Amino acid sequence: MLHHGFTSSLEAWRFFGFTSVLRQHYQVIMFDALGHGQSDKPHDTAAYTQLQRCRDAVAVLDALQIERAHFFGYSLGGWVGYGLVRHAPQRLRSLILGAAHPYEDRSWEGFHGIDGRDPEAFIATFEALLDEQISPQVKMLIRANDLVALAAAAQQARPSQQDLLARMDLPCLLFCGDADARHAAVERTAALLPQAEFVSLPGVTHFGGLMQSALVLPPVQSFLARQHG
Repeated sequence: MLHHGFTSSLEAWRFFGFTSVLRQHYQVIMFDALGHGQSDKPHDTAAYTQLQRCRDAVAVLDALQIERAHFFGYSLGGWVGYGLVRHAPQRLRSLILGAAHPYEDRSWEGFHGIDGRDPEAFIATFEALLDEQISPQVKMLIRANDLVALAAAAQQARPSQQDLLARMDLPCLLFCGDADARHAAVERTAALLPQAEFVSLPGVTHFGGLMQSALVLPPVQSFLARQHG
């Protein structure tokens, strides 16, 4: 099960080459997260809790009558992955978490007062949150979203979830670009987990973490193959 990041959609997995490779060996499940792609886009922050995002993921598994899945989440998707450890651990076979950590993340507070009606203000806020510049191509993709819905989603607090570390006794693969401000926190997380490995992507930014499928897919494929032994 693949869960994309904030401002993205399920199409990103196809576009950057993940789907065609993973489908050779696995049933691949993708969906547009609430507020993204073709899913509903409420303009109310209360709609975008971590619990609701986890319920959405579980509802997709239920609809497909799948009991347990390997969950691969990037950024926002990684946040949902941590949420599933809390709310639906029995549905997880393993976790692959890209550029996501369980520590408090107050950078999202930068979206307070941003309502999405000014695309440039939204993008500038997102750049400040990520601590990196967003390419013109990605800016174009971001502007195509319902930014009022995404601004509402961004208002969701990201409190610490460190208590989950003691429960994460399933196989985990964590990865992050070393040009991503979250790199150290992700690496630290992996070191604290009993069955985790960490992959550092050289020269890769936060947005680059999904664009560089040639770097991401080999460790992901190797990790998944080991789970099936």
